[in-house]
Amino acid sequence: MQDSEVLEWEEEARRIRRERADWQYINTLPPRLKAAVKIFIETGDIRFAQSISGLDYEDFRELIRKARVPIVL
Repeated sequence: MQDSEVLEWEEEARRIRRERADWQYINTLPPRLKAAVKIFIETGDIRFAQSISGLDYEDFRELIRKARVPIVL
């Protein structure tokens, strides 16, 4: 896979996460959790976003599930 293909795939994954996210729910979250969910949406890096949230991995997964943010592989 060439660099340009990887960049296209990453942008497509970001677009999908942005479009499917429940922004009304995300905007009701406390600032730290809202920032972590937004970082996940933009980067797809669940471990980094989870560490920012202060939640354990399973709780962060539940949070992004509630926010309806898909995990795009």
